[in-house]
Amino acid sequence: MSTLFVRTLREDPADAEVASHKLLVRGSYIRRVAPGIYTWLPLGLKVLRKLEAIVRQEMDAAGAQEVIFPALLPREPYEATNRWTEYGPTVFKLKDRKEADYLLAPTHEEMFTLLVKDLYSSYKDLPAVLYQIQTKYRDEARPRAGVIRGREFVMKDAYSFNIDDDGLDATYLTMRASYQKIFARLGLPIAICRAMSGAMGGSRSEEFLFPCEIGEDTFVRSPGGYTANTEAVTTPPVPEIDASQVPQSEAVDTPDASTIDTLVQVANDLRPRPGAPWQASDTLKNVVVTAVSPKGDRELIIIGLPGDRDVDMKRVEASLAPAEVDMATPEDLTAFPELVAGYIGPEVIGPQSERRDEDNPAVLRYLLDPHVARGSAWITGANKENTHVFNLVYGRDFEADGVIEAAEVREGDEAPDGSGPLEIARGIELGHIFELGRKYSAALDLKVLDHNGKSQIVTMGSYGLGVTRTLAALAEYNHDDAGLVWPEEIAPATVQILVTGKGQELFDKAEELAGDLEAAGIEVIVDDRQKVSAGVKFKDFELLGVPYGIVVGRGLAEGKVELRSRRSGEREEVAVDEAVARFAEFRTR
Repeated sequence: MSTLFVRTLREDPADAEVASHKLLVRGSYIRRVAPGIYTWLPLGLKVLRKLEAIVRQEMDAAGAQEVIFPALLPREPYEATNRWTEYGPTVFKLKDRKEADYLLAPTHEEMFTLLVKDLYSSYKDLPAVLYQIQTKYRDEARPRAGVIRGREFVMKDAYSFNIDDDGLDATYLTMRASYQKIFARLGLPIAICRAMSGAMGGSRSEEFLFPCEIGEDTFVRSPGGYTANTEAVTTPPVPEIDASQVPQSEAVDTPDASTIDTLVQVANDLRPRPGAPWQASDTLKNVVVTAVSPKGDRELIIIGLPGDRDVDMKRVEASLAPAEVDMATPEDLTAFPELVAGYIGPEVIGPQSERRDEDNPAVLRYLLDPHVARGSAWITGANKENTHVFNLVYGRDFEADGVIEAAEVREGDEAPDGSGPLEIARGIELGHIFELGRKYSAALDLKVLDHNGKSQIVTMGSYGLGVTRTLAALAEYNHDDAGLVWPEEIAPATVQILVTGKGQELFDKAEELAGDLEAAGIEVIVDDRQKVSAGVKFKDFELLGVPYGIVVGRGLAEGKVELRSRRSGEREEVAVDEAVARFAEFRTR
C-alpha cells in the first residue's frame, strides 16, 4: 500500500448518486475524466480484467472464438445497413483529414458480418461464433451512475452464423446457457426477461437484468414464471363487446373539463349513470406524440387509451423504433386546427379523417391501445371547446389505423400467458441476446453455398454483455455501510495484510506472510504504510472490499495474528506459524 497507486477518499464525490459510483471512486478504482468517461486505476483494472477472464472462459467453453475490431470505423458498412442514420445522435461521428466519414463504434454487427463474408463461403464452415471484448462509444444524453451508464464502456459482443434457423435456435440456447453460467459464477441474481430488439432488429430477444432499485429498466414477473421488460409486455386480448344496446352518441356541454379528473366530475354531475358513477376508466383520452425518424422526418401520431392509464413513452418508443418519440408541443398542433387541446376526439382522426386522401394517407395516424375493445363505449372529446361525446363506440362511431402497446403496465395486471398477476420491479440491464435473423447478412450480402450448392443468406444471432456495467452491478450487490465486499473471483486481491503497529518486526513478519501466501497461489495486498494509524488502515480495508484480512499487530508478541472475513465479520486468532494453513480453512467457512 505504500507504493500502490491508490488514494482513498472519506467523503462521497459530489456527483455520485448510487452506491457503486460512490465506492468505486472512494476506493480509488476509477476516476472521472468527463461526464460518462472514466479512468480505470490499478485496483479497478484488476477487477475489470478478472471479470473479463470469467467471460472469456465461458465463451471459449461454449465454442466461441475471440477477435478484436477497431473502435474507429468507416461510414460505408453502417450506411449499407441504414444504421449511419438509424442510430441518430447517439453515435460519435468524425471526419479524417481527407473529409472521409468515420464513427466510434457503438456496436460491431457490420464488422463481424463482413469478416465472415471475407473468409467463409460454404455451409461446411458453419456454425461459427465470434466474440470480442472491446470499448464502445455512445453519446448518452444523460450519463449517470458512474460506469452504469457512460459514454465509453467495455462490452462483450458475440455473433453467431448459421446456415438455417434451426441452427440459430441451437446456438442461441448455448449462448443463453453461457450467460447463466457467467452470472452464477459471479453470484449475481439475474432475471431473464423477454425484450424488444429495438434498433438492433431481429426476432427473439431476451435481457439479463440484475434486480436493483436504482435500475433504469422496469420489468414484470408473475407467480407462474412470466418475466419481461415492460416495453415487451403485450396486453392479453380484450374480447369484443356487444354494443347493440348502447344509445347513439351525443355531444354534451362539459364546461371546464379539459382533464380526466374534471371530466369525470362533470359527467357525474350532468349525466349521472344509474348503478355506478362514471370513472376515469370510462373515458377515452387521446394523446398526441411526435415520432422523429433517424432522417429527421417528423410525424404526429395520436394514441387513444383508457383515461385511467397513462402513456408509457418507453413502450411507445419501443413500438415505433427506430424513431425517437416525445410529447407533441402546442406548435406541433397549429397545423391541425381540428385538434382542440383537451377535447381531442377520434371522430376527426384516423381513417375517417377528412384530411385522408390517396396522396397523403398517413396524416394524423390514430393508434389505439389494446385495452380499448371493439364495441366499447366511451366518453371522449368532441373536438370542440368545453364539449365531450358520450356513448362513442369503437367500431360503430369511429375506427383506428392500428394498435400500439402504449399504456403503462400496472402492478396486478394479468400476465399475457395467464400465469397470474404481474409484479413490477426495477433492474440494471447487463446482457441482451437476439436472434437477428438475416437483417445484417442480407444488407451486406453474406451468403454461403448450402448442401445443394445453392447460394443462401446466413442467419445470425447477437449476444451482448456489458462488462463495466456488470462490474458496477457487482459493486451495488456486494457492499455494506463501510465499503465494498468483493466476491473472491474478481477481488483485486484475496487477502489484505494490515500492519497495526510500529515495530519493524511487524513489517518483516507481514512481508514473510505475504511471500508464503503468494507461494500458495493467493493474491495479497500488504498495508505497510509506516505513518498511517491502525484506524485508517482498518477503514481502508473495509472500503476496498478485499474479501479477507490478516492483522499483524500487538498479538505477534504472543506469536499470534488475527484472521478477518470482510463479508461475515468473523474474526479468529491463530498462531503465526500456522497462519497460511489456518487461512485456507478460514476461507472455506
